[in-house]
Amino acid sequence: MRRATYASVLVVLVLVAAKMAAWLQTESVALLASLVDSLLDGVASAINLLAVRHALTPADDEHRFGHGKAEALAGLGQGALVTGSALYLFITGIQHLITPQPIGSSPAGIAVMVLSILLTGGLILYQRHIVRQTGSLAIAADRLHYVADLATNLTVIAALLLASQPDYVWVDAVAALIVAAIIVKSAIDIVRGALDNLMDREMAEVDRERILTVVRQHSQARALHDLRTRRAGLQVFIQFHLELDPEISLRAAHRITDEIETELRRMFPGAGVLIHQDPAGYDDPVSEFVSPSGKPTGTG
Repeated sequence: MRRATYASVLVVLVLVAAKMAAWLQTESVALLASLVDSLLDGVASAINLLAVRHALTPADDEHRFGHGKAEALAGLGQGALVTGSALYLFITGIQHLITPQPIGSSPAGIAVMVLSILLTGGLILYQRHIVRQTGSLAIAADRLHYVADLATNLTVIAALLLASQPDYVWVDAVAALIVAAIIVKSAIDIVRGALDNLMDREMAEVDRERILTVVRQHSQARALHDLRTRRAGLQVFIQFHLELDPEISLRAAHRITDEIETELRRMFPGAGVLIHQDPAGYDDPVSEFVSPSGKPTGTG
């Protein structure tokens, strides 16, 4: 994750320098839109770097559940920055649409945008690999920036090719508006993911079903109820009530619980698992499932 943040910052520094040089030559508002987007990507990537470093800090006496939500806070910060850049681009694009401005020679701008596509594509592939390994919200949010950048870069190339012709000067402003719309969409996705994490949204239904399957497959587990899950950055937290045979010993109940916890941690590495043991049928709870050895109940 740290290497991914370093790679992101390095790529964006190269792109900002190249786009700045090309914009000074062309004065294209579409290229300016891409430059502003890259500048904010750089700020967002720097925030990510700090957030990831903090999120990877082990739990301490004051933060017993770790520091994983630093990633979500970074995501909200990114969303605010991205939204601000989109508003600026909307205003600039509308101004240039009302009063179109001719742009300078476009070959330098096109060359920079091609370089941007190559570097951005390589970074996205690397970030995708890291997200698959870690599930990092901060890296996923950063990757979303650069996926949007690919569409942005292609739009800017089209604008530079067309806007150099006197009859198509307006295309430059339209391209800036398209870029702004793409940026807004990416900001919405980033903020939604961050809020889900901060508000302790339940894990995906497919993951909840995997948890239920682990318990179902244990021969001595009768049922479970009150399954609750959440994520904080990279870490998953799972808790539920496990229903067991009322006649078994405390030692046996502890052994069964340990076996289920071990399997859940194998499935979700580093997960915080909290299991409360109940005698099967105690207070007649509504269970998530019942094994063939227990009495049938509804789901809940």
